[in-house]
Amino acid sequence: MSEMAVALAILLVGLAPATPSSSAQQLPGCPATCGNISIPYPFGIGAGCARDEGFQLECNHTSSPPRLIVSNSTGRRPRQQLLSLSLADGEARTFLTAKRRCYNSSTGDMVSENDQNTTEMSLSGTPYRFSRSRNRLVALGCPNLAYLVDGRGSYISSCTSICRTPESVAAGSTVGFTGEGCCQSSIPYSVDVYKPDIIGFKQGQAGDSVLLNSTAASSILQSSTVCRYMYLAEDRWIDAAYRDGAVDFNRTDDFAVHVVLDWAVRNAGNCSAARRNLAAANYACRSADSVCVDTGDGDGYRCNCSKGYEGNPYLDGGCKDINECERAKEYPCFGVCTNTLGSYHCSCPPGTSGNATIQTGCVKTNQALTTGSIIGIGVGSGAGILVMALGTTFLTRRIKDRRARMLRQKFFKQNRGHLLEQLVSQKADIAERMIIPLAELAKATNNFDESRKLGGGGHGTVYKGILSDLHVVAIKKSKVAVQREIDEFINEVAILSQINHRNVVKLFGCCLETEVPLLVYEFISNGTLYDHLHVEGPASLPWEFRLRIATETARALAYLHSAVSFPIIHRDIKSHNILLDGSLTTKVSDFGASRCIPAEQNGVTTAIQGTLGYLDPMYYYTGRLTEKSDVFSFGIVLIELLTRKKPYSYRSPDDDSLVAHFTALLTHGNLGDILDPQVNEEGGKEVKEVAMLAVACVKLKADERPTMRQVEMTLETVQSLSLQQEAVPSVAAEESKEKHVSWSYPVCEGISIESSRQYSYEEENLLSSRYPR
Repeated sequence: MSEMAVALAILLVGLAPATPSSSAQQLPGCPATCGNISIPYPFGIGAGCARDEGFQLECNHTSSPPRLIVSNSTGRRPRQQLLSLSLADGEARTFLTAKRRCYNSSTGDMVSENDQNTTEMSLSGTPYRFSRSRNRLVALGCPNLAYLVDGRGSYISSCTSICRTPESVAAGSTVGFTGEGCCQSSIPYSVDVYKPDIIGFKQGQAGDSVLLNSTAASSILQSSTVCRYMYLAEDRWIDAAYRDGAVDFNRTDDFAVHVVLDWAVRNAGNCSAARRNLAAANYACRSADSVCVDTGDGDGYRCNCSKGYEGNPYLDGGCKDINECERAKEYPCFGVCTNTLGSYHCSCPPGTSGNATIQTGCVKTNQALTTGSIIGIGVGSGAGILVMALGTTFLTRRIKDRRARMLRQKFFKQNRGHLLEQLVSQKADIAERMIIPLAELAKATNNFDESRKLGGGGHGTVYKGILSDLHVVAIKKSKVAVQREIDEFINEVAILSQINHRNVVKLFGCCLETEVPLLVYEFISNGTLYDHLHVEGPASLPWEFRLRIATETARALAYLHSAVSFPIIHRDIKSHNILLDGSLTTKVSDFGASRCIPAEQNGVTTAIQGTLGYLDPMYYYTGRLTEKSDVFSFGIVLIELLTRKKPYSYRSPDDDSLVAHFTALLTHGNLGDILDPQVNEEGGKEVKEVAMLAVACVKLKADERPTMRQVEMTLETVQSLSLQQEAVPSVAAEESKEKHVSWSYPVCEGISIESSRQYSYEEENLLSSRYPR
């Protein structure tokens, strides 16, 4: 990192709180501060001062002021400096150098890139995670495609900025974070590895992108900045930088940014699991007056003092009762204040009555009560209290039932249930069958028990359940209610409810009686195509399996494009959305981004949606969505099947994208240089046929790509040749099958593989019905 970057980071430490709070308590004999930063337990400096190794810190006194460093006994880089540490918020602040890539404006060549040791960070195995709520991903400069991957190279998030004219580049900081020259995006929960990368499209370098020689791309590339940056930074830091005019599109130096980390105790999944599975000595919430709080991402827990207490909940006796009577500003009392454990009592002085918590709330009372009147009041009050108790019980039950019913109706309306009923069908019985009550799903998942979790990601959690009709289902439960996600939810239900195909995941129904809608699918037991392809070791899916999966996926897409009454464009075809059941039969899933296009139209203009690496470049730059956009994405999947390379992160030694490198090697007859060795060994001449088909699918001009019907017919012909060759299988192919899941490929009676496949909608339904789910 440059001296300027270090100086800026140290200067910005002033944003952190400098004085220790009452909660910043430490074990006896352990340092409580490092410079102006408080060190609360479970963090600590020195042997025996931290809860465990993950919370161990060091104080570097060779600098002024001293620097607080995350201890790292394993020797992994970097040894990160903390700028602040908060016990109450569960947050820590650190800094990184913004990722930079610069180009020579005259040659178009990359001339500099800063050190990845200062621009990357791994929090794996530590209590820290990158805060989703406090950080934003920023791309600065243009044209700039910035993206994040995790430790396995899987896509996390991305952001794209474009300068449409030279004037927009010159405008500099007046543009803002709008996507023109600079953009922002969010990250999912539980990100523990930060690996940024930049694809800075430039003119004149062959193979840099499939976008080269495109008229749209060429006009954009003429308006560009010398350097492109990307960084993950704290929202307040970003706002301050923009407000102070620090957003400079023409800068070429390194600079530091603030990043917020969430920390938690990570030795148990959540509070319930920690109390159930951990020994008392390992449970972090030590104070008797403390409460456990889930992190919200299913990856740990934190401790807070109970209401009316403050201090350090991680220490025995660390939470102390607050004397509210001594804090008049926070707890106003204009009468007699009496402190109690965890609370306080504020009453009016003798001779007055009313509300003592407001300044004029107590008024004088002059009427004296006689003994007889007191007895009369007591008898009457007793009878009244009995009647009130019985009435209250009855009313409480009625109110509770009414509130629950009204809440379900509110969520049903909020989740656009009436629109769903109209979209699903004009027949009310279909709509009623698709809408499943919350009570049914709670029973199916044992009230969404942790043991029923199948997995989760940035958007939600998937549970396994068994409905009352004994169907095994997967229930998708989102984490947040965002209008766009609700719209995608309604879109997915409306589309899947009217699709019946053996290679498309079946939707049983949905639940609209919760704040966040729930989707109920058939349970697919064998994961995704991505999971099967990108495994450790040399062996993955056998070639025969890959060819069948490709054919079945093409069959499903061809059905969506041309065999239904309303053509459907999936818009997010990728290996993550191709599920495999127990016999490795393909199930295309995730129709949240799909669009229906009237039969008389050949496309529609829409907001850009899709996944980096699989997205049709012409759709990306024009916004025009057609069936050929799915063809391009499917071509990328074919290349992924042939090479086992990840489309969104692959760069060749010459910095070419996967599409450009694959196409060039096929053209020069060197395809074996990029093929998966297993495909080279097991496949025959049909491998080249599939490779040529893949290159045809990813042609830049949509008109030059085949239709999905043509792709399906080609793959079925190739597969028929492959099946004929299996009469004398290779030893390598047989060994590969034995290492993977066994399967049997059903053949439809009366269906010719060489046929035109131009069957009607009714014939397609008949074909699908021959394969019971």
